[in-house]
Amino acid sequence: MKKIGFIPIRKGSKGIIGKNKKKMLGRPLFTWVLAEAIFSNLDQVYVFTDDDEIIDFIKKEYTWTNKVKALKRNEQNANDTATTESAMLEFAEKINNDFEILCLLQATSPLTTSKDIDNAINKITLEHYDSSLTVVKTHRFIWNIDGTPKNYDYLNRPRRQDFDGLLIENGAVYCTTNKAFLSSNNRISGKIGVVEMPEETLIEIDSSSDWIIAENLLIERQKKQKQTKRIEYLVLDVDGVFTDGCVYYSKDGELSKKFDMRDGMGLEIIRQNNVEVVVLTSENSDLVAKRMQKLNIENTFLGVKDKFSFLKDFLHNKNSNFGAVAYVGDDVNDLANLCSVGWSFAPINATNIVKNNVDIVLTNESGKGAIREVCEIILNYNKRYE
Repeated sequence: MKKIGFIPIRKGSKGIIGKNKKKMLGRPLFTWVLAEAIFSNLDQVYVFTDDDEIIDFIKKEYTWTNKVKALKRNEQNANDTATTESAMLEFAEKINNDFEILCLLQATSPLTTSKDIDNAINKITLEHYDSSLTVVKTHRFIWNIDGTPKNYDYLNRPRRQDFDGLLIENGAVYCTTNKAFLSSNNRISGKIGVVEMPEETLIEIDSSSDWIIAENLLIERQKKQKQTKRIEYLVLDVDGVFTDGCVYYSKDGELSKKFDMRDGMGLEIIRQNNVEVVVLTSENSDLVAKRMQKLNIENTFLGVKDKFSFLKDFLHNKNSNFGAVAYVGDDVNDLANLCSVGWSFAPINATNIVKNNVDIVLTNESGKGAIREVCEIILNYNKRYE
């Protein structure tokens, strides 16, 4: 069965300006659910948007996968009054209804996981429902505006453990068969299955306070999933890790960066001890490319904006995972990875938000022996696996 993921994104946002592109843990908000969709059992994932900047981002950023495509959304289906269903119908027509299952994913649900997506799909493929949706169970007591209780008897107030609670849509994932969708023109119809997600996924990002809550939930989730094992990969940012964070320009462009020779020797030693070095930077710099070539670092990746998705794919292809990674970063664009890998490090002159969320804050500054210090820590740590 051809399973298509569909992520509708509008350029305009009134609650939080530019919400879908705003960086949560250093990544554009929409990339959280997009990455999970890529690593789910979906066959293809479409981002459907009227935002040319997002379309360009996707074309440049996800060349490492053939699952992701961006399609331009009509302005009429991207205004404040347009419904999601109207966007779904437009999208289905543009791809000639070429799907057996259509999976609607909300860009503003960053806590959605690939497992949640697969569970919603399985309701249709394995349990033979016509459609499915994600819900959360709440044990809160609900009241009507006229002062009457909706879901319990207040004269016989149940204990939480004796209360079944209610299921509430969290708006994260909706799946439907082609037949059900074209018959009803609705995201769900026919025999509907429900998939439970954790209660914290009920959060809706409509205000700055919602944003802070969601971001902190993501941080805690990533940290709880951390695994520790022998370090097989040392992943390094460049500016603010290899260098002091300064870039020197002339009228002709980038002129120079300063690197510490001791860091280079540390990397040579650690590779001799079977730790693979990976350089992952959002900048496209000829100077960096030449320096990494000098250091014989083959896994040098320049111009990567969504570092989390890229690293996840890199590790998947290596038959490894985040638990086998030590990562050094200094700013928010490294934060998602720093919260997810087995061991995370920050130079002492890194940004405060990074230093507050890494496992170890180094005693050395970036460009002044921070990498060499990490190499020595890893060598000592890996001895326990010998």
